[in-house]
Amino acid sequence: MKIKQLNASYLAHDDRLLFRFNTDENTEFRFWFTRRVTLFILAATQHLIVKKLEQTHTPEAAKAIAEFGSVAAHVAQDRDQKGSEPFQPADNFPFGADPLLVMDVKCSLEKELLEDILSLDLILPGGANVNLKLAGSILYGMCSLLNQLREHASWGDVPPVVDQTSNEQEDKKEGTKPSVH
Repeated sequence: MKIKQLNASYLAHDDRLLFRFNTDENTEFRFWFTRRVTLFILAATQHLIVKKLEQTHTPEAAKAIAEFGSVAAHVAQDRDQKGSEPFQPADNFPFGADPLLVMDVKCSLEKELLEDILSLDLILPGGANVNLKLAGSILYGMCSLLNQLREHASWGDVPPVVDQTSNEQEDKKEGTKPSVH
């Protein structure tokens, strides 16, 4: 199943995002993203992209390349929105027409063929999950869309991801126990 279009909107009354996407098979999926979930997706995606780039570039260059990709996606999205067709609601709703609340998210980068793919597991009530595999323009488009809505909602900056391995190494050097949150 291939994602055809992404759409999201901020609902101020609920302080959450209605995130939906449709596919080439005329199906539509609808989810509620909370502030916590949205910020996590943005932070984790940015972190994973930079870590992947650091395998072949210096940390500074990796951050610059990731930032350039983000800005380029934002510019492309603005350009595409001017002449693009509006979101086309589908006829089939595998999970029903009502949006499902995303309780948690797991992100990882995977290699498929010659492309890096973001595997995004949306954890739903009852423990079920939906796995989205995003790459290229869809990945950057989703991040750009979520980032624009984060700014519109005044949800603050995307928090930095703390690398646990470096923290654990520092704790061992200092002889202190790692903190648990």
